Amino acid sequence: MQSPFTDVNASDPPTTPPDGATKAKGNGRRDRWADHREQRRQELVAAAVQALLRHGPEVDMEQVAAAAGVSKPVLYRYFADKSQLWVAVSEVVAARMVDTIAPAVEQVREERDLVEATIDAYLGVIESEPRLYRFLMHQSGDPGIHQVIAGTSRQVAAGLARVIGDRLRTLGLDAGPAEPWAYGLVGFVQAVGDWWTTHGQPISRAALTDYLTALLWSGIEGVRASADLPHELTRAHERIVP
Repeated sequence: MQSPFTDVNASDPPTTPPDGATKAKGNGRRDRWADHREQRRQELVAAAVQALLRHGPEVDMEQVAAAAGVSKPVLYRYFADKSQLWVAVSEVVAARMVDTIAPAVEQVREERDLVEATIDAYLGVIESEPRLYRFLMHQSGDPGIHQVIAGTSRQVAAGLARVIGDRLRTLGLDAGPAEPWAYGLVGFVQAVGDWWTTHGQPISRAALTDYLTALLWSGIEGVRASADLPHELTRAHERIVP
């Protein structure tokens, strides 16, 4: 007698899932494992950031492992070496800088305010996390970290150049200087920010913002003023002014 729980004859071959279903199941497991691994990796990077804040730029892998509550071998399962971990940390720091600076650049509408807001936002990030900034700048000899810093500078400068270009076009001026101005501003403030943190922030953020804005804006305003002069007068003016 056929069992009431059997839908097929005993002679029928057992049913197996189609190849596509097996592959989909396997892919699903791999995706879940990849997601879990990435989440765990982010947790370890966050622990490394906390270790940096606690111990400073000279933090070692043992201190990072202690902050994460794991052993050093566990860290090396996710990062091939110390350099790879620091590159991951530098990416987090760089992303924070971009996330803070970009909105400040977008909100301003006057040229001088644009310069001031960018400088203030940049210095604000440094002021809030000086140890992380010093780490990022002082590890720039590492090729991976240098690449992160360069990429961040390009990202900020590109956004700044677009906004400056829009302002110049609104004034009926040539937008050609926008990109070199933007890159120059970012590099200048980066270097001064490094000096500021290395020397323990000897002057206030507000004062430093004013100093840098005055210096940078004078150059930009000078270029804009010269654009209003006929070409012949501009060249004569350049010969007269020492």
